[in-house]
Amino acid sequence: MIKKSVRNLVSRANSKLTIKFAAIILASSTLLSSLLGFLRDRLLNSYYLDSYPDGIDAYTVAFTIPDFMFFILVSGALSVTFIPVFNQRMAKYNKKSAWELSSSVLNVLALLTLVTSILIIIFAEPLVKYIVGPGLSESSRSLAISMMRVIAINPFLFAIATVITSIQQAIGRFTFTALAPAIYNIGIIIGTIFFTNGINIFGIQLFEGGIMGVAMGVAFGSVLQLIIASVGLIGVGFDYQFKIFWKNKGFRKVMKLLPTRSMDQGLDYVNSIVETNMASRMGAGTVRAYQQGLTLHMMPINLIGVAISTAFFPNLTERLAIGRKDLFRKDLQSALRMITFLALPVAVLFFFLRGYVVSFIKNGGDTLIAGILGVLVISIFARSIYHIAARSFYAMEDTKTPLYISIFAIGLNILLAIVFSTVFKFGAYGLAWAQSIGALVEIIILLALMKIRIQGLFDIQFISGILRMVVASLVAGAVCYLFVVVFPLMDSDERFFSVFPKFCFVGLVSSTAYLFVSKILKLEEAEPIISYIKKIFLK
Repeated sequence: MIKKSVRNLVSRANSKLTIKFAAIILASSTLLSSLLGFLRDRLLNSYYLDSYPDGIDAYTVAFTIPDFMFFILVSGALSVTFIPVFNQRMAKYNKKSAWELSSSVLNVLALLTLVTSILIIIFAEPLVKYIVGPGLSESSRSLAISMMRVIAINPFLFAIATVITSIQQAIGRFTFTALAPAIYNIGIIIGTIFFTNGINIFGIQLFEGGIMGVAMGVAFGSVLQLIIASVGLIGVGFDYQFKIFWKNKGFRKVMKLLPTRSMDQGLDYVNSIVETNMASRMGAGTVRAYQQGLTLHMMPINLIGVAISTAFFPNLTERLAIGRKDLFRKDLQSALRMITFLALPVAVLFFFLRGYVVSFIKNGGDTLIAGILGVLVISIFARSIYHIAARSFYAMEDTKTPLYISIFAIGLNILLAIVFSTVFKFGAYGLAWAQSIGALVEIIILLALMKIRIQGLFDIQFISGILRMVVASLVAGAVCYLFVVVFPLMDSDERFFSVFPKFCFVGLVSSTAYLFVSKILKLEEAEPIISYIKKIFLK
């Protein structure tokens, strides 16, 4: 009886959602995950950034190779290649083929990433010494090697979880998919708070503790994430088989599309390897500072660009599957406008509020992280748009065009990073400028090619709307700057609860100014938000 009730509860929670509600769920979960990420990073930075910079650099370096292998083998490559093919089978009511496809992809990627994880464990020492951490001190390098061997399990666990969540996304189920990243962060927080004191069971000391406990928390979080993702399969009807159906046409199609997109993802992550390599030579703590700047700038990208694009993507593939290019264009325009309406002012406000934002992850803030974040605001806007622009090509089952553009953009990024950091001696700021310029060039080329493919995509009405968003964002930025001058961060603002009220006040006033100007300029995207606020106040 209890088992049946739990099953029914999970099935209701995992029911199919509309695009709008799916976007809200994904954005809310991303916000929750980001807030937990803030807590995670605040704990780590408070414990180690000033007192043990070599240790926190080692922890940051340890992630690089496992993350790279996950991105190149699975990550976004799977969702954008698997979901369109899976949806085609479901649209034709061919569930047998769809489940054979799912089982085959799951088994292949699990086997592939298991081998990869084992290889990372074996070759962790040369990977750290020669590729991602050549500039680390001897003790820091040794620590990075040990932690990388613990974190090496991530690609295997993440691969299984990603296939499972991709199945749920394909059929419009987002609830447990949305919860998984937050659970992962909770695991790391548990490791930071508890595992750093060591693990003792029945008087047997299993683990001594220290910063290695954080790495143990990472592995623990990966296991929790997989469990939550698996719960989301209840009520979906997934017919898993421990078998690879090599003759399944859908599976062969995914395997054909997967390498191109995987290479695209992998090349994109090559930036991280190059930047980590260079940052390791810039003094203790620089690797962590640059990584923290990247993490902070990714929060709005995930919250806006990734969440909205993920919600729209299944619908875009369905439009093309039934031959409705007109509806595809309409949905793509809506997604582009929605992302621009949110990402543009957020990028502007992040620039002026960067000191406040950095203080959330480190008591008293950090000048280097704040400066890096200030440069990366360009990338916030460009990367937010990138996710829906790239997915528009993937919906057409074209993975090569984004790949070629990425190769060019990444090459430019690496070249600029080397020039800015070594020739012009910009240090970590040079890495940030290279990142922003590369992201901006990439999105310009993608949108230009998309305009050629989809006639009427950027019509007068669309361009007019974007220009009005720019005007509203500039006004919001001016208001934000004025209030930051009036309410600056003080030396006494070291605690979270002394900074947070100021941040909320300035952010709220600036956002209100943006909505007010958007209303005056008759931007349709502002209407639902204003209506919702009115309902709250009327109640």
